[in-house]
Amino acid sequence: MYACRRLVVLLVLVLLPGRLGAVEKPRIEVQELTLGNGMRFLLFERHESPTVAAGWVARVGSANEREGVTGISHLFEHMMFKGTRTIGTRDIEADLRIIDEQEKVQEQMRQEMGLMRDRLRRGEIDDLLKPENWTPRYRELDKRFDELVARQRQIIVKDQLDQIYTKNGGESLNAGTTEDLTLYYIRLPSNRLELWAWLESDRLLNPVFREFYSERDVVFEERRMRTESTPLGKYDEAFNALFWEAHPYKWPVLGWPSDIPSISKAQADDYFAIYYAPNNLTGVLVGDFKTAEVRPLLERYFGRIPRGRQEPPPVVTLEPKQLGEKRYRAEAETSPTVRIWWHAVPFAHQDRTALDLLSDVLSGRTGRLYKGLVVGRQIANEATASIDPKKYDGVFEVECVVKEGKDPAAVEAAVYEEIEKLRDAEVPADELQKVKNQGKAFAYRRLSSPFSIAVQLLFYEGLGDWRYINSYADEVDRATAADLQRVAREHLTPENRTVGVFLRREGAPPEDPEVAALPAPAQAMVRQSLQQIQAETDPAKLREGVARMQAAAAQAPPEMKPAIELILKRAQERLAVLESGKK
Repeated sequence: MYACRRLVVLLVLVLLPGRLGAVEKPRIEVQELTLGNGMRFLLFERHESPTVAAGWVARVGSANEREGVTGISHLFEHMMFKGTRTIGTRDIEADLRIIDEQEKVQEQMRQEMGLMRDRLRRGEIDDLLKPENWTPRYRELDKRFDELVARQRQIIVKDQLDQIYTKNGGESLNAGTTEDLTLYYIRLPSNRLELWAWLESDRLLNPVFREFYSERDVVFEERRMRTESTPLGKYDEAFNALFWEAHPYKWPVLGWPSDIPSISKAQADDYFAIYYAPNNLTGVLVGDFKTAEVRPLLERYFGRIPRGRQEPPPVVTLEPKQLGEKRYRAEAETSPTVRIWWHAVPFAHQDRTALDLLSDVLSGRTGRLYKGLVVGRQIANEATASIDPKKYDGVFEVECVVKEGKDPAAVEAAVYEEIEKLRDAEVPADELQKVKNQGKAFAYRRLSSPFSIAVQLLFYEGLGDWRYINSYADEVDRATAADLQRVAREHLTPENRTVGVFLRREGAPPEDPEVAALPAPAQAMVRQSLQQIQAETDPAKLREGVARMQAAAAQAPPEMKPAIELILKRAQERLAVLESGKK
């Protein structure tokens, strides 16, 4: 996927966590359909415009991986756009022959890589990825592989899937990967629904993972750009790995840097057969169609995909109860920041909504953290709280940007004072009702378009229950002040937390003032987006990305608009530079 498209993924997904769901009425009247091969569909008619938001979710993410192949779920997000036996190539037979030759060369390269790992363990070389450390045989094989790649490029039709959709009025073709799911979606005219069914079922039934190894290199470069070249990327990974002791959430969605270059196409084929089988997928259609007419269409195209021979194995590793506080301290090119994470609950847990409301009491311009630390004590520039309810576990997060010249220890202590107040006394009725109303109003705005509804259904289905789009408002109404106090006492304890203190490294460049002025939750997303904008060198791709971001911005809540406006401003500035012919 293009870097500029990833900005849109970030904008879409950043609107999903937090106050997830829908308001009381109208309910989303979803019709469910299950095919004989196990693939499910969620169908919601909405006839306000002649378009359909369509997509599907694979219930697989980085939590389903293992050491050695971390990052393979995200790699598949890329590979699913490489085409099929009929899409993406001018000569499928020649294409397959080249892929077979590439595999033979790669197997020999893996054998040489094993020898180089032995040399690394003996201290004879310092880095497997440095060409000067490669064996003569590996150099020879690498050159041979590059020749095969060049031959294959002569018969590949680049981005043909995207081209077909665009010519038929499709827009916002995209995908995203998290710890728990991988989703794919598009918006297209309703009279092109059969085209969607054919294209999507074809890339599930007849995928050809051409350019596998070169795309693997693209993913590795994306990891470098998004993690290793950003101010806090590497530190965020280290902090996350400290927080999770046993659960697969401890490794990054992008994968460990030593794993990505080692993933083979054979491993990818096995992974696809298990996790991309129809019995592990759910499709979603929202918009202008008639359910009675679309059912035979889905049966015809998606019903032809055979059920997987092996059921996806369950994620069985549970995070052990944390017995004592963990601490992490680092110096980086960032504003001084205090981050506190507590182990919380998974998406389906009955305490999820109480913890969500508790984070709302603390967060926002009228929240206790902002009023206490930013306005009152004036020791922080930003202070916010949020929850991240993943499928198998969850996190309650507080993050504060320390004011220049103030002590991070004082900020941390002030956070604990606010937490203790929540543990010692119930939230007053008027304060609780305010955050309940805000949450439901925010959720109502998220029902503004078929596209927004479709992405929510895909996301919630991947986490375990699409019905949360309807049940959220009722859960909010049932939550009591006693519930909030109880979850604060149970989860926000000293022994259950991990604390990160990030200090500005001596000599580090000053923080971008426009980024620093944004709310803390948006800053990381904006920094990452700006990094990708600067890395883009193709004006056409960036121009497309700007258009997609402008469309996504229309659905953004007011609190996210300053962040989106800054991203758009910098993207347009970068576009002007590229169009002028400068670097």
